[in-house]
Amino acid sequence: MFHLRLVPDNTKIPFMNGRIAGLVVSAILSIASVILFFHPGLNYGIDFRGGIVIEARTPQAADFASLRHTLSGLGMGQVALQEFGSTQDVLIRLERQPGDDAAQQVAADKVRNTLAQAIPGTQVRRVEAVGASVSGELFANGMLALGLAMLAMLVYIWFRFEWQFGFGAVVTLILDITKIVGFYAITDIQFNLTAVAAILTVMGYSVNDKVVVYDRMRENLRIYKKMPLRDLIDMSINETLNRTVGTSVCTLLSIIPLALFGGEALQDFGIVLIFGVILATSSSVFIAAPILLFLGENRLRRGAPDAASAGNTPATTP
Repeated sequence: MFHLRLVPDNTKIPFMNGRIAGLVVSAILSIASVILFFHPGLNYGIDFRGGIVIEARTPQAADFASLRHTLSGLGMGQVALQEFGSTQDVLIRLERQPGDDAAQQVAADKVRNTLAQAIPGTQVRRVEAVGASVSGELFANGMLALGLAMLAMLVYIWFRFEWQFGFGAVVTLILDITKIVGFYAITDIQFNLTAVAAILTVMGYSVNDKVVVYDRMRENLRIYKKMPLRDLIDMSINETLNRTVGTSVCTLLSIIPLALFGGEALQDFGIVLIFGVILATSSSVFIAAPILLFLGENRLRRGAPDAASAGNTPATTP
């Protein structure tokens, strides 16, 4: 039977030869991402900076291109459209307008009148204004979700592995998150509640990928008692490489259609996930593994037999 293997068996790629370069490049990118977070900053969506949400139903299936062109001409800033429910139901999001609550109502009435003229028979079913306090609460809750997720993953890895593994996974995860934030800053993709969901998804994928590689390393540490840690890490990565690459490719194949055909509501989400999957896969090899190597072989093999009596052969079991 034919089996497709994206990576040949018994590869012996010396990944740890590039450990310094990987860590240096990662540190530079993360520092640059932090700088970009403050200047020019993120393109916050209506969820986090306030705005107006209007739910409308058109007589026929909504023409989003025409709607976007019509509403963008009103001069009320960024307009986001999203289909929900049937093809006739449209969710319209507008930036918060300058002024008080009365100014928000004027803007909503302007959109209502424009829809009535452009698409006769359109019903406006709901109008909500997201104020500064509400958007601030949503932002705080989103950041809290990210923090709690990271804490839960830290606790899981800390109890499942030795602390050296947990430290490497958490540091790598933090570096991954900073790079994703930098990606949002560079691409000017809206940072909203959907962005928080994308980051949480990438965090989960990243930790899962590292657990697979770390599990193999831990098994090999028990078997090859005196193999140099650098060689053992290279061997472990090569042994799981086919699984790592295969999982990443399958994941990307399911996300790419989302990014291409998901529409405005899902396109940005898909693009960030594509970047995140590639980032998480590469960081498992070039960031998490080198961190583990630099923590030192003696700490991971405390209590192992004397080097003179072992060599690089597998340990035997009774």
